[in-house]
Amino acid sequence: MASLTLLLTENHADWETALLFAAARAHLGFEVRVATPGGHPVRSMGGLHITPDLDIGDLVPGDANALVLCGGTAWESPQAPALGDLLNRHHGAGTLIAAICGATVALARAGLLDAVNHTSNSRETLAPTGYRGAHLYRDQPMACRDGGIVTAPGTAPLTFAREILAGLGAASPELDGFLSLFAREMEALTR
Repeated sequence: MASLTLLLTENHADWETALLFAAARAHLGFEVRVATPGGHPVRSMGGLHITPDLDIGDLVPGDANALVLCGGTAWESPQAPALGDLLNRHHGAGTLIAAICGATVALARAGLLDAVNHTSNSRETLAPTGYRGAHLYRDQPMACRDGGIVTAPGTAPLTFAREILAGLGAASPELDGFLSLFAREMEALTR
C-alpha cells in the first residue's frame, strides 16, 4: 500500500490538497499522514484545526512514497520551516516530492527545482529564493511532474492530485473520471 505524508503549516490553504487526500485514502486505500513543524496543531485558512500525526523533524526517508507540501502564507514568510536537508534526503531516497502554491518556494530553496521542469503561482514567486532553475519554469495553469518532483500553482488542485497519484503508479481512467467530475462545474459556467 502506498503512503503519503502531508506537510502543513499554520494558515495552510486547505483546499489545495483536499481532493488529493480524499482520492488517495478513500478511493485508493493509501495511508495518509499529516506532519507539522514541531508536531503542533495548525489551523488552515478556512479555520480547520488539524492535529498532526507527527513532527516534520521525525520524518524518515523511505517511510512515505510521497511528501506533499500544502501551500499557504507561511512559505514566503521569515517563519517558514527550513526543509532543504529533509527534502533532499527524502528525494534522494526515491520519495516523490510535491508542492503547490507558495510551498513551491521550499522546493526552490532546497535546490530541487534547479534541474527539473516546474511551475508555481508565478515565476516571480520563486525568484527571491535565488534558485538556478528559472529557465525550466513552465508558465501553465496545471501541475507539472518531472524527475520525481510535482509542482502546481494554487489554482490547480485537480491536476496536482492527478500528477502525484500518477507519479505513484495509480493513474487510471477511473481516477481521471473522478477528478474530472470536479472540473465540470467550471465547464458549465463557460458555456
